[in-house]
Amino acid sequence: MQPISSIQVLRALAALMVAIHHVQPDAALLAEATGHSFQRSDLLPWMAGVDIFFVVSGFIMVHASQDLFGRAGASGVFLRRRLARIVPLYWAMTSAFLLIALVSPSVLNSGTPSLAQIAGSYLFWPMLSTQGVVQPVYSLGWTLNYEMLFYVVFAGALLLPARWTLPAVVLALAALVASESLAGPLPLPFGFWGQPIVLEFAAGMGIALLRRRGLRLHGALRVLVALGGIAVLVAAAHRGEGAGTWSVVAWNGSAAILLVLAAACGRDGPMPPQPVRTLAMIGDASYALYLVHPFVIRGLREIALRAGGLSPELYILIALTGAIVAALLIHRWFERPMTRIFRRRLGG
Repeated sequence: MQPISSIQVLRALAALMVAIHHVQPDAALLAEATGHSFQRSDLLPWMAGVDIFFVVSGFIMVHASQDLFGRAGASGVFLRRRLARIVPLYWAMTSAFLLIALVSPSVLNSGTPSLAQIAGSYLFWPMLSTQGVVQPVYSLGWTLNYEMLFYVVFAGALLLPARWTLPAVVLALAALVASESLAGPLPLPFGFWGQPIVLEFAAGMGIALLRRRGLRLHGALRVLVALGGIAVLVAAAHRGEGAGTWSVVAWNGSAAILLVLAAACGRDGPMPPQPVRTLAMIGDASYALYLVHPFVIRGLREIALRAGGLSPELYILIALTGAIVAALLIHRWFERPMTRIFRRRLGG
């Protein structure tokens, strides 16, 4: 199915938000080492890019899998497609991280993982890390552990009659969250899977259902919905410290829902202008941008520390630009070819 350009733009912006979150500590370290001043930007809750990704994921799974609902063998086809899309690049980045940890551990902020932690990382199984938090060896993979849960639940629901697929997914996710909230803390992996952030997948599915049923937003209303999402993000960035998990999801998730609603339910129009097409192209590579940007950021930080004299603002600009370029190249020359190869091998 043809991608929706505005959704791709939103994916690009979400990935850049996460990259901005991660580049700022490195910029602060560079500023301290070189004698520059640096003031962190908290204009937006940058990690809310993850919430946008989760709502978008829920939307895309329904939007792109319409041909599978009620079809014999749909569950296996869906899982093979998702594995072919997610596994090659994530495994490659995890392997690269482990190689760097072996060759130059001082560059990374982590201890030496056990074989069980490494195996859990490759298998998308939630485990405690060397830092005592639930995340894989390559820490960004924590979001993919949630994604894989969603895919498995979605695939299981595809075994049901088409009219029951989406209600079954919502019920399963809600049951996990309710169990953790009412009877928790639950042991791993259920304590991890039962966090309220998984409800954002259900919200994205709801938006896809609204689009399928013909919801389209007029220009002015669409702009107002998008501005509402941005306003909620700005308010979330200034809500103060000490907010709990439910509060974070309520703020960031609400903003993500409004932004995805505006992006997904606009009226189909002519060819978008070039800036939109450029952002949509970055959105196509947003998965690569999400996974590769820490390597670029940290690598360029090490170069900047040795070169000296580089301002943190210029470093941020160079690091983000470098991450985008690296993501586009990896998407074109590794991610897309490997996805095709895996799909052929898996029969998806």
